[in-house]
Amino acid sequence: MVSRRHVVAGMAGLPLAGYAAGLAGPGFAQDQEDAMPADIVTTAAGDLAIHPVDHASLVLAWDGRAIYVDPVGGAERYAGLPAATAVLITHGHGDHFDVPTLEAVAAGLPILANQDVFDKLPEALKAKATALANGESGELDGVPLRAIAAHNITEDRLRYHPVGVGNGYVLSFGDVEVYVAGDTEPTEDMLALTDIDVAVLPMNLPYTMTPEQAAEAINTFRPAIVYPYHYGDSDLSVLETAVEDGIEVRLRNWYPNGG
Repeated sequence: MVSRRHVVAGMAGLPLAGYAAGLAGPGFAQDQEDAMPADIVTTAAGDLAIHPVDHASLVLAWDGRAIYVDPVGGAERYAGLPAATAVLITHGHGDHFDVPTLEAVAAGLPILANQDVFDKLPEALKAKATALANGESGELDGVPLRAIAAHNITEDRLRYHPVGVGNGYVLSFGDVEVYVAGDTEPTEDMLALTDIDVAVLPMNLPYTMTPEQAAEAINTFRPAIVYPYHYGDSDLSVLETAVEDGIEVRLRNWYPNGG
């Protein structure tokens, strides 16, 4: 388990981005140690609320929907958040996929996952579940999405996330494209992305990217806003100087619950 920690050590002088900020405006922002309200991103079809939950879990709330991404940790972790209307799962590792949590928060709801997770679902959850492979497109709770390859590319890390198993996802919330990467290094699919408004990217060794790898990927596909998550003990301060101008990096507390 990931233990509780400060978001980034030694960066207290950085400015705090407004929690009602839209897509415009470059910057590099850090939150308080404790959890704060959701960020709001403006779309043509209403506000998208981005709720960091813990480590690799988040909630995307938009137009009466609340998509729980990789929910784990039990129902109590989601107290006070919008009730789930659908669930999105990237892959089958325990910090992304937990059947008891799904049974508590997602009973009777549509679930979209990779094939490995789909195969592991109990029948009651599988009845409303769909599997997508890398490169396939679909829809979850009326939100169009497509599955992006999520895997390691460094030879000695491939055992953690082999090619063809995990998914990242690009979701279309009206005119706003949100990329949730899952556990991955910079795959060809990631680097080929265009017109991404919000990217949620992991960065911790040995399982995903280093912050330096993440910065190179960010500068390649140039999302407007980046949320580092799944970062564990990684030193994210490199992002302050390595990410090019015009891209906003939003540091938020993804470990408010300890670990």
